[in-house]
Amino acid sequence: MKIAHIAIWTRDLEGMRNFYLHYFDASSKEAYYNHTRDFKSYMIGFSGDCYLELMQMPGIPANKNDIRKQAIGFIHLAISVGSKIKVDEITQQLKEDGFRVLSEPRTTGDGFYESVILDPEGNRIELTV
Repeated sequence: MKIAHIAIWTRDLEGMRNFYLHYFDASSKEAYYNHTRDFKSYMIGFSGDCYLELMQMPGIPANKNDIRKQAIGFIHLAISVGSKIKVDEITQQLKEDGFRVLSEPRTTGDGFYESVILDPEGNRIELTV
C-alpha cells in the first residue's frame, strides 16, 4: 500500500499552486472544475507518484489552528529535497522571499536533517533530505 495523495483546502488556489511548482520542482495536472459545487482543484505531482491535491470551494471555513502550537491531527507535510545543501538553499530562498521559517535547518535528535517553513496559507512544510 502507499499514500496516493494528500489534500489541502485553500483560499488562493493559483497562489498555492504556483508556490509548490516554483519551490519544489513539482508538476501540475490540468485544473478540475465542478460547476455544480463551484469546486476547483489541482493535482500537484512530486517525483515518484505522490500528489498534493489543492482544493478550493466557497463556504469552507478558515483553519483555527495556531501555527505556534502543536495539535492532534495532521501537523505537517514533509518534502524530501534530496540533500542537506538543498534543504539549506530552499530554506534560505523561502526566507528571502518573505516566507516564515519556524525551524532553521538542523539535525534532529533522531538523525534527520530538516527545516520547517510555512507555505503561503500557514501550513507547516518540513524540508528534509
